[in-house]
Amino acid sequence: MLVKLKYSFLVLLSCILFNKGYSQINEKQATAIVHNIVIQLNSADTATWTSVVGNIKNIQKVWPRNLNIEVVVHGKALDFLVKDKTYHTSDIQLLASQGVQFSACQNTMRKHNVTTEMLIKEAGTVPSGVAEVILKQEAGWSYLKP
Repeated sequence: MLVKLKYSFLVLLSCILFNKGYSQINEKQATAIVHNIVIQLNSADTATWTSVVGNIKNIQKVWPRNLNIEVVVHGKALDFLVKDKTYHTSDIQLLASQGVQFSACQNTMRKHNVTTEMLIKEAGTVPSGVAEVILKQEAGWSYLKP
């Protein structure tokens, strides 16, 4: 009985030590690589806009370095980047200053008669929002849909 108890204890201790070491290795590897994340935003729901901002801030807490994020805005979400319609200007300015890229879809802009001058200054443009997301995924970027 005592032998079984000792054996069980050793197995349990090995599992605990193995899991701890494995987690630390993964954490070290995760901070060493560059994380490329494309976020597709195409909802008019302002709660979704707030969620995108929160998701980015949470990702930055985990990986403060070696991080590339592009938010591709198209469809009904275009107002997220329009000066007179967004209430996230200060969040976008802060995130852009930290390297987050915000891209508006030119197809959507044409459809809604939005000019580049109507966008907040931190916003760039891409010919097609959907195509930009596809290109990023083909290049190995991780995809996030809020």
